[in-house]
Amino acid sequence: MTNRASQSRRLLAACLGDCVHVAGVRHFLALAASCGYETQFLGAAQPVEAIINAIHKTRPEMVALSYRLMPQALENLLERLSELLPAKERPKMVFGGTDENCRIAEKTGMFDAAFGSGARESDVLGYIRGEAHSKEESVPPGTLVERILANAPYPLIRHHFGQVTVDETVAGARRIAEAKVLDVLSLGPDQNAQESFFRPEEMDPAQDGAGGVPIRTEADLERIYQATRTGNYPLVRCYSGTRDITRMASVLKKTIDNAWAAVPLFWYNVLDRRSKRPLFESIVEAQEAIRWHAENQIPVEVNDSHQWSLRSAPEPVAVAAFYLAAYNAKRCGVSNYIGQFMFNTPAGTLPHKDLAKMLAKISLASELEDESFRVWRQTRTGLASMPADQEEAIGHLCASITIQLAIRPHIVHVVGYSEASHAATAEDLISSVKIGRGAISSLIHGLPDATKDPRVEERRDELIAETRELLDAIRQLAPAGVSDPLADPRTLTRAVECGLMDAPDLAGNKPALGQVRTEFIDGACVAVDESGHPIPERQRIARCLEYAKRELGIS
Repeated sequence: MTNRASQSRRLLAACLGDCVHVAGVRHFLALAASCGYETQFLGAAQPVEAIINAIHKTRPEMVALSYRLMPQALENLLERLSELLPAKERPKMVFGGTDENCRIAEKTGMFDAAFGSGARESDVLGYIRGEAHSKEESVPPGTLVERILANAPYPLIRHHFGQVTVDETVAGARRIAEAKVLDVLSLGPDQNAQESFFRPEEMDPAQDGAGGVPIRTEADLERIYQATRTGNYPLVRCYSGTRDITRMASVLKKTIDNAWAAVPLFWYNVLDRRSKRPLFESIVEAQEAIRWHAENQIPVEVNDSHQWSLRSAPEPVAVAAFYLAAYNAKRCGVSNYIGQFMFNTPAGTLPHKDLAKMLAKISLASELEDESFRVWRQTRTGLASMPADQEEAIGHLCASITIQLAIRPHIVHVVGYSEASHAATAEDLISSVKIGRGAISSLIHGLPDATKDPRVEERRDELIAETRELLDAIRQLAPAGVSDPLADPRTLTRAVECGLMDAPDLAGNKPALGQVRTEFIDGACVAVDESGHPIPERQRIARCLEYAKRELGIS
């Protein structure tokens, strides 16, 4: 005889009435088995009486019934089931079928949960594990780390959103939350808001809505956040701004409970012309903002590495930037660090070289991890790589996500397939996220390990070695008496001024040197000489150090 413990974990399943569609119930059984249930499948097209007899005989903890045929017939079957199986004799019951049939099942009051055609596997797993689920709306975890852990092994899905007016953004945010497909709504304010939120007199009215939603008051942020307090209650986060970023951090915490901050180390200043702040001053302010978030236990992303790659920097520069970002976050007290890995950047990077670059970043940053510092991996498709043709963009998005899954991301930032054509509407966003989820669900279990490709491993190891040399060179720029060069704003500023940290597209942008040249060699973005021949990183570093000594007086 089966013991009492195993009885309490028994699950009985069947296709009800004349229904012979077994794929859904079979999948449910597999998920239940992975959670420790002893499962039994009665089979397809089971009469109500047979199901009831089996319930009385086996006394399962849970019964899963599936029906995908006409709703009218289901109503009769469930009425019969309710008559022959009084509430006091029912185990926990769950229903699966078409969305319309799920609504019918829910109306009977017999079922603890009903999962329709669009149900997410992570939600089904959560139910089987006994996590919160009811016919009333359940609220997922409200912090980033809790939500990552609850959603595992599936990554959270993030998407950028911002319409040309606050009203449109509020309405779209509510529609997105009600669709229950997005985990993190990332607000993008327009440039006026990013640079001059606290200085409205400096705003250019002609630029209102340019590049994002024209947020002008705390009330605007609060309205958008409240619109998301429905559906699956997505986390909300917002860009840090390009000036007054610590002051803005306080506003974002107060108004939208900012899920995590994104603070650049080298950027949002005269270097990229997104504000008029000098580079040294902006690094000091960035570190101040990072420390503020650490003190307030808000996760931090230092979104630097891809900024260099977007400007066609040599790959060791991008990898060094990733390490420097994580290093400074740790030195500023951050516990939960969001490492962003932007694939397909610069556009033209081949997948095996792209993956190698990301693995080099992971390897170096992992050296910083300990009980007080955790790196959470966030991947995304490079915006500049997206085709303008939206159908081609869908294919590109799926292909990019496939490569991203090789590094087992905790968050996938889906880039809307419409972005190369127009800013994503709520409908575009929902569609893009569903496409991304479809790719992830199809591949997350059993995807071959591309990280073991010999070409990937060889390039990863090469980049790690080159990056270590670059970081050592940056340390040599430290002023006398500096004990921690990689976290010293003056040392980091000098690294840009002498070209150790450089990119071709920074030509003419002070204080960058802007003299490095790069080309794609076998799908990797590498430094080259005037004839287009690759330059070893050691040689490039030596030239930069010589320039620092000769032109900047740094010995």
